Amino acid sequence: MLKNKTLLIIGFVWPEPKSSAAGSRMMQLIELFQTNGYAITFASTAQNLDFSVDVSVLGVSAKTIELNSSTFDDFVKDLNPNVVLFDRFMAEEQFGWRVSESCPNALKLLDTEDLHCLRQARQLAVKENREFTFEDLFSEVAKREIASILRCDLSLMVSEFEMELLQKQFTISKDLLFYLPIFAERLNLIPSFIERNDFVFIGNFLHEPNWDCVKYLSETIWPLLHNKLPDAKMLIYGAYPSQKVLELHKPKQNFYIKGRANDAFEVVNNAKVVLAPIRFGAGIKGKLLEAMRCGTPSVTSSIGAESMAGTFDWNGFVKDNPNEFVDAVVQLYEDENLWKQSQENGFVILDKRYKKSLFEKDFIAEINSLLENLKQHRNKNFIGSILQHHLLSSTKYMSKWIEGKNKK
Repeated sequence: MLKNKTLLIIGFVWPEPKSSAAGSRMMQLIELFQTNGYAITFASTAQNLDFSVDVSVLGVSAKTIELNSSTFDDFVKDLNPNVVLFDRFMAEEQFGWRVSESCPNALKLLDTEDLHCLRQARQLAVKENREFTFEDLFSEVAKREIASILRCDLSLMVSEFEMELLQKQFTISKDLLFYLPIFAERLNLIPSFIERNDFVFIGNFLHEPNWDCVKYLSETIWPLLHNKLPDAKMLIYGAYPSQKVLELHKPKQNFYIKGRANDAFEVVNNAKVVLAPIRFGAGIKGKLLEAMRCGTPSVTSSIGAESMAGTFDWNGFVKDNPNEFVDAVVQLYEDENLWKQSQENGFVILDKRYKKSLFEKDFIAEINSLLENLKQHRNKNFIGSILQHHLLSSTKYMSKWIEGKNKK
């Protein structure tokens, strides 16, 4: 057992838990490691924005790092972490080879967030107005993402569907994957059916599936729904709305673009139903977990609900056809007994699938086992060693060339 446990997190961005599920996920990982005795350093090349968490308040050391700079090598050698966690595969591409060269015995973890190649393949199919096929997966992004997974010792997955896809479509060993969803539990104070009104959607607009969903709500779903429930309002919340999002604001049709929510839970708590007709995406949807936590039933698509409920009944309806979607929304909005049953379904899903206590012990045991048997583990992943060797060779000299050019 390690005496001095050190974790380095290389963040693609600084965490913004009030802006996105990815930010909440990162905060949970920080807490998980801290609770188990790790001293944590969070490093990122990104700009620290107004809504980013000051991780130093949490007892986490913050470090701004540079791309294509040997200053990172000196930094990571001095820190000498036992574990390095890469926030999405892009961070591993940029810094993984440097970690391997400077700290070869550090356990390398990849937090995938979602499978980017799956999300982008589905997006392309929607854009081309056709059905998604698994052949769409084999893209340049997939090659980069799968290579990153193979170079790491363990990849953290939030979706069982994506774990299965990686094993079946890309023949990734199960030994390299670990299911660790976003943790969530029901809130204590939840308004009743009679105390709630209107519909809500919430999501960070830097995430393309959210923009597409709101556009689809505005153009396809809301005209049908507004015709059936003319007094109800559609409230759209989300961080970083662009001009094209703001232009969908149509008060005369009761369709409101509200921008960033000061308190997402308050917004979802006050709504009667969450609407999320998501047409493409991957991972699990933080907005739908949020709905369950607030006891707010939701109507979503099969992609929205993917891998979230397991064998349990959804907390509302899962519909892909626009007319069926709208009919289901009207039922939930008007039938209090159906609404209450849907709310209870959501609580069951949370209790059985998303409690931190269901995963913490096994996750830490897996980390400890890998730290104790790292050489044997890596020997079983020889393809990963080959990819690491070639990436280190090619990226190293390209990076040094860029660094040298920048000094001129």
